[in-house]
Amino acid sequence: MSMCSSCSSGSSSTKSWIVHGIVAGAAVAAAIGGGAYLVRYRKFRARVVGIIPARYASSRFEGKPLVNILGKPMIQRTWERAKLATTLDHIVVATDDERIAECCRGFGSDVVMTSESCRNGTERCHEVLQKLDKKYDVVVNIQGDEPLIEPEIIDGIVRSLQLAPDAVFSTAVTSLKPEDAFDPNRVKCVVDNQGYAIYFSRGLIPYSKSGKVNPQFPYMLHLGIQSYDAKFLKIYPELQPTPLQLEEDLEQLKVLENGYKMKVIL
Repeated sequence: MSMCSSCSSGSSSTKSWIVHGIVAGAAVAAAIGGGAYLVRYRKFRARVVGIIPARYASSRFEGKPLVNILGKPMIQRTWERAKLATTLDHIVVATDDERIAECCRGFGSDVVMTSESCRNGTERCHEVLQKLDKKYDVVVNIQGDEPLIEPEIIDGIVRSLQLAPDAVFSTAVTSLKPEDAFDPNRVKCVVDNQGYAIYFSRGLIPYSKSGKVNPQFPYMLHLGIQSYDAKFLKIYPELQPTPLQLEEDLEQLKVLENGYKMKVIL
């Protein structure tokens, strides 16, 4: 490892239903009325910061943010992709390791040092938000091990949160490959008809009583990027761990168990 160097009809019907559910929120927004609505939503949750949490001491891959990918460390490639998003006013790397911080400063990124006690990326984002000089309305948590992250996905979850004042959280899903159906490291998601999350699980959801994967059903894979309303992020650490969160080991379930709404884009 190199350190930083310069750093069928039934099938069609089902798929149509699920896609309709995900985009319904955007369709409603469009129906409200063109330009005037867009002006209002741009002022709502207008200032956006992208935070890239990066830890060195990973149990599965120590030093992963600094691994060399075609001449650049992984964290730099993730940062460069994030900079292509049009909705981010500022991007910062959050780390508890000086090796990562030094590397990031070398290629031009702002860095905020965070505590080693942060239990997950959401808590790390919360700590960063308290340390930034400027105030932001939306915080985007961009995982540091996503060197091929699509900037359109970042923009998509930001805009979905801006268009959904009843939601405090937004995230993204994509199609689940059949071979990943029972992989606990592939988190699955189900949504309602308005594109709000119902549940996340490491198991296959929905689960057929046959116990088999239904090749006709459009299962959804959760992508590891999410955005939060900044006010909600301030109270998130105060919420006690919840039973479903602890059982599945999925932090987003604490949001749902406490009655908050989460918008999902495809």
